[in-house]
Amino acid sequence: MKPRERFLTAINHQEPDRVPVFITLTPQVAEKLGKKMGLPYKPEDSWVSARISHTEILLALGNDAVGIGPCRDARKPTIELPDGRLQDEWGFIYQRVGFYDEIVERPLSHIETVADLNDYTFPDPLAPGRFDLAEKMAAKYKDEYAIVGDVETTVFELAWNLVGLEKFLIDLKLEKDYIPVLLDKVEAFHTQIALKLVEIGADVIWMGDDFGTQRGMFISPDLYRSVFKPRHKRFIQAIKAANPDIKIAYHGCGSFVPIIEDLIEIGVDILNSIQPRAAGMDLKILKQKYGDVLCFFGGLDTQGTLPYGTPQDVELEVKEKIHAAGQGGGYILAGAHNIQPDTSLENVYAIYDAVKKYGTYPLKFD
Repeated sequence: MKPRERFLTAINHQEPDRVPVFITLTPQVAEKLGKKMGLPYKPEDSWVSARISHTEILLALGNDAVGIGPCRDARKPTIELPDGRLQDEWGFIYQRVGFYDEIVERPLSHIETVADLNDYTFPDPLAPGRFDLAEKMAAKYKDEYAIVGDVETTVFELAWNLVGLEKFLIDLKLEKDYIPVLLDKVEAFHTQIALKLVEIGADVIWMGDDFGTQRGMFISPDLYRSVFKPRHKRFIQAIKAANPDIKIAYHGCGSFVPIIEDLIEIGVDILNSIQPRAAGMDLKILKQKYGDVLCFFGGLDTQGTLPYGTPQDVELEVKEKIHAAGQGGGYILAGAHNIQPDTSLENVYAIYDAVKKYGTYPLKFD
């Protein structure tokens, strides 16, 4: 099978020739791989950079899908400030902290009213240059590979990032007037992004909002249902109205078990990231409970096995995940997050070697 057929067969709950793979990388891992493989490794300038960068490296390793998504407004690229920090089109200011560029200033950190929100100008979702890369990538790869359009941080995460998490959660609980208006603006922005990615040719729209910690949700399920679920539902309905055949993947870090059935109800087809060290996110149990309606995407332990295990440990982990969720199709092998800088190249290679060894159908359960 071509990678595209393999991926699409699996997400339609049928068994392809082998389990498909869609790994993503942090820039540090991509740089090491790129230098070793003689391939370009510079990340794209995008809010969702890790999901749409390093395509040549990932395809050479063995990915079966290509991530596309919005880049910056061509008129407003990310700039370096005189003090060495970075500023993007949203007004976020970033500073290098360890391996990562962390947000240290937020454009709505002092917001109190709708009037304050109205003083802030959202980026143009259809700005010049925003989809040039997505169009180029889709045209180049769509015949061979599945196309995944990334619109993560769909409502909650972008909203709180603009404000700051602590303040946003307090103001949410206090029912500040600006909160629903901000959430609606973020939803509308990402709906336009998603519809453009559908138009370009995405087979899957990858949305998401992190509501989970290692132990459980950090907002109540009732709060999710009253505030965020209606907005997620509208977002999904708009996409499926544009293309009824589109599949919706939902990314959530940590444990969000109480709202899985809510996600199914509003039209989610694929669940990601299945973080194995988070409470209740056991891939085997989730497959048994929801495998008739959900495809699973992720599950490899980026907190333990990949950074600290041997290649043999990684091989066993891949085998375990395939046996937990691969039967009957409906599973995409991936890390529970981007592969992090503390993971060795040997362990990255071990993932792809192991899926070839254990992921060929019919699966052998020995």
